Amino acid sequence: MSGEGIGQIVLYLVVVVALSYPLGKWMAFVYSDGFRAPRLITAPERGFYRLMGTDPSQEQDWKSYAKVAVVFMTVFAVLLYVLLRLQEHLPLNPDSLPAVSPHIAMNTTASFVTNTNWQYYGGEFTMSSRAQMAGLAVQNFVSAGIGMAVLVAVIRGFSRRSTTLLGNFWVDLYRSIAYILLPLSVVLAVILISQGVPQTFSGAAVAHTLEGATQTIARGPAASQIAIKQLGTNGGGFFNSNSAVPFENPNGFTNFLEMLSILLIPAATVFMFGRMVGNRRQALPVYGAMLAMTVIGLAVALPAEQHGSQVLRAAGVNITQGHGQSGGNMADKDVRFGIADTVNWAVVTTDASNGSVNGGHDALTAGGGAVPIVNMFTGEVIWGGVGSGFYGMIFYILIAVFIAGLMVGRTPEYLGKKIGAREIKLAAIGALFVPTMALVLTAIAVVTQSGLESIYNPAAHGFSEALYAYDSQSNNNGSAFAGYGATEFSALMGTIALWLGRLVPLVAALALGGTLAAKRTHPASAGTFRTDGGTFGFLLVGIIILTAGLMIFPALTLGPIVEALS
Repeated sequence: MSGEGIGQIVLYLVVVVALSYPLGKWMAFVYSDGFRAPRLITAPERGFYRLMGTDPSQEQDWKSYAKVAVVFMTVFAVLLYVLLRLQEHLPLNPDSLPAVSPHIAMNTTASFVTNTNWQYYGGEFTMSSRAQMAGLAVQNFVSAGIGMAVLVAVIRGFSRRSTTLLGNFWVDLYRSIAYILLPLSVVLAVILISQGVPQTFSGAAVAHTLEGATQTIARGPAASQIAIKQLGTNGGGFFNSNSAVPFENPNGFTNFLEMLSILLIPAATVFMFGRMVGNRRQALPVYGAMLAMTVIGLAVALPAEQHGSQVLRAAGVNITQGHGQSGGNMADKDVRFGIADTVNWAVVTTDASNGSVNGGHDALTAGGGAVPIVNMFTGEVIWGGVGSGFYGMIFYILIAVFIAGLMVGRTPEYLGKKIGAREIKLAAIGALFVPTMALVLTAIAVVTQSGLESIYNPAAHGFSEALYAYDSQSNNNGSAFAGYGATEFSALMGTIALWLGRLVPLVAALALGGTLAAKRTHPASAGTFRTDGGTFGFLLVGIIILTAGLMIFPALTLGPIVEALS
């Protein structure tokens, strides 16, 4: 490993930590009862509430909050599906692209409404400018806003007592989009445009080469979608090859900014949590646990890719990469970024529920490819998606508190709330349902004839591709090992994974918040297990690794481990 590569990663993590604190402070203020926007920009907010037919002062219990969120997602799913199916008849289709096929439209709709952006299609060859902007980009905002709104409601369950109310969904959604996601997206989009990322409604450009041939170059309203896909941990790409395409990611500066955007809001959310519950120290062990697991992933993946493999070396594939770094596995890695930045992106995008890539995950070594699989399998709680990542982490926090209570022989408590059987059942559902579903769907895919038709590569690597596909879709990530193909079977199975992977944890989290809000708080005593120190951070990391590790290890032995040993 080179010092330059390690230095790039260290600089990145330092900037993430430095920026996440002030942003978390701002987010906590936005969601507070005392937040008042300037009158100049409150008119659209009041109009939004009138349009939705809601009184912003009227709050909802967890059931009403969940019902509104699910219905809202369903309505947008219908609208997006219709938009994709009627694409060829709608304006802003300068390249005259045909309608999206039914099974791809079904999977894509579920993917973008659930904040996943898994793509069974090439963006520039399948989606018109209207579909990209009015369909997919809009969902990037809305799906991220829903996740953030739900998290805020769950956090209120910890900060309130003896009540059934968790807030107003429409207020939380609007504030998430208008005062957090939209301003950050505008800033990032303007910077990306300045660096050469296209933002146009014109169709593909036709270039004439020196040899006299013609080349068609896709373009469209890319910068605006790329900004929100990263900040909203949506992932996906305007172009088929994602952020490995210079039009999405022109240079090292944009590469750094886009990676930074992936973790910015999830990292800030931890500090927001500490402020909203009135105990800032509670954020420190959780933040430390997330950061530690990120470093562990990098410490495994970077040497694996820098070292390469015996097969690649025997074939003469190992080449010296740019930027003065030593040789390694450069397969499907952009020479502009090299191994370190590609590994950092692969780890970060699967630590968060993002899924964008600047290199091919399918070409990672067995050890390097295992890291994204494990990252996603934790439920993507290492940082996770905006909102959804932290309410996923809350499930593990309560499990850790429960186990700590068993060890010291006292009733488990967290933030003064006693954790009983109902809370642990909900936490177990939230933490275990999705990884279990990913394993079940993978098993079906590798033992049925219809499932095998989607696997293009043989043996252990083919199994890894199927495992990655359902791990990614179940956990709302969206990245992929490229060898897993789009068939009607895989699109249907993926759609099931996408919807259940989003809705089950969301409803479980809101039910948990409602249960906690109804409880009274109890003052800490000498026997209370402290959750604001390093000991709890170590326990939390151990619980996540043991829970996810014990479930994923058998599957790893059939895929990446067998591949590495062979």
